[in-house]
Amino acid sequence: MTAQKSPVSPVTWIEDRVLLIEQNRLPKEYATVEITNSQDMAEAIKTMIVRGAPAIGVAAAYGMYLGAREIETGDRTEFLAKLEQVGELLRSTRPTAVNLFWAISRMLKTANQTTGSVEQVQKTLLEMAKTIQAEDVQTCKDIGDKGLEVLPATPEKLNLLTHCNAGALATAGYGTALGVFRSAWREGRLGRVFADETRPRLQGAKLTTWECVQEGIPVTLIADNMAAHCMKLGMIHAVVVGADRIAANGDAANKIGTYSLAIVAKAHNVPFFVAAPLSTIDFELSDGSQIPIEERDSVEMYQVGTTRICPEGVEFYNPAFDVTPAALISGIITEYGTVAPEDLKQFQAKQLV
Repeated sequence: MTAQKSPVSPVTWIEDRVLLIEQNRLPKEYATVEITNSQDMAEAIKTMIVRGAPAIGVAAAYGMYLGAREIETGDRTEFLAKLEQVGELLRSTRPTAVNLFWAISRMLKTANQTTGSVEQVQKTLLEMAKTIQAEDVQTCKDIGDKGLEVLPATPEKLNLLTHCNAGALATAGYGTALGVFRSAWREGRLGRVFADETRPRLQGAKLTTWECVQEGIPVTLIADNMAAHCMKLGMIHAVVVGADRIAANGDAANKIGTYSLAIVAKAHNVPFFVAAPLSTIDFELSDGSQIPIEERDSVEMYQVGTTRICPEGVEFYNPAFDVTPAALISGIITEYGTVAPEDLKQFQAKQLV
């Protein structure tokens, strides 16, 4: 077994406020942002100070509490109506990440089911936000360990490829896809992480590699268009990615570029796994065509840092996610185990609402 440092936590509750790691500044600078109200939390989610579906869910849960704390009324009916408005504010930030909506719904359900005064409801909401955070850490550790069971058995240590960042920074800590890698590293089965750059925001280059370096995990950065070449040379044993939303049939939305990576993996007989908590599965959607795809500002395409990389007059298309069809996915790794995409519904009854 390999010794590990503890992963970072992107969302931390301290006394009366939330501390977020400012992920837009990594890896050049480690900085934090204090959040004391729901409006600032909504802005932090929208501007990707905090990112990754599970982490967004945790941040939204605390955002709901901060919003509840701001409501100045002792009337329960009025309080619940205003709390719903806080939920609408937070829902409007990122349309694809289903954990955002799941966490808000869970907080609203908690508020409606809690008896007693408004003050008691507010107190219970804070405890629920902390519970959601603690559950996510344990869930990711379970995903990591379940993922170990399905990784290829090879005489040499595994080289595993991932796309975007599905690590501690994208969750409450530990990570989903990177959680599988952490568990493999702990058990001495991981040789090296290969990380796609992940254009246009470079989350793989900036965040995934940063996490690996912090913990001493060997990592090699490749451009997004190098994956097929690496697989052809036998350098990659398996691909593990995260997800922002998974439909009931197993179609999975993840950072743009994941779909093409899955096609390349299929062509080279490399196993392609999606690692995600049960809360990321949207059983109300029959297939991936119903998943809303966020389109982001064109500045992400034409500018790197402060440098423009293309001429004036060019038009842009910048979807943040694509949907990988279930047929390309070898298995979906959840905290309850790994299943074929078509068997996801067996876990539906376990999903907390």
